[in-house]
Amino acid sequence: MARLPVCSGEEAVRAFVRAGWQLARQKGSHLSLTKPGNPNVLTVPLHRELDRGLLRALIRKAGLTVEEFEKLLR
Repeated sequence: MARLPVCSGEEAVRAFVRAGWQLARQKGSHLSLTKPGNPNVLTVPLHRELDRGLLRALIRKAGLTVEEFEKLLR
C-alpha cells in the first residue's frame, strides 16, 4: 500500500480539479466537488493538513489510486 502524502485542503482540491472534478459550491470552509457522470460528491475541508483517513476516503471516493493522486499533486 502506498504511503499517503501530507497535503492541505487547497492542495487536494487542486489535484481533484486536475482529475476532472469541478467546484459545485462552498459552505464555510468546506468545498463540494462534483464530476459529470459520477454520482459522488467530494466534500473537502480547507484545513492546513488533512487527516490520513479523510484523505484516503476522498481518494477512494474519487475513483483514484494513491499513486495517481500523488502525480496530480505535482
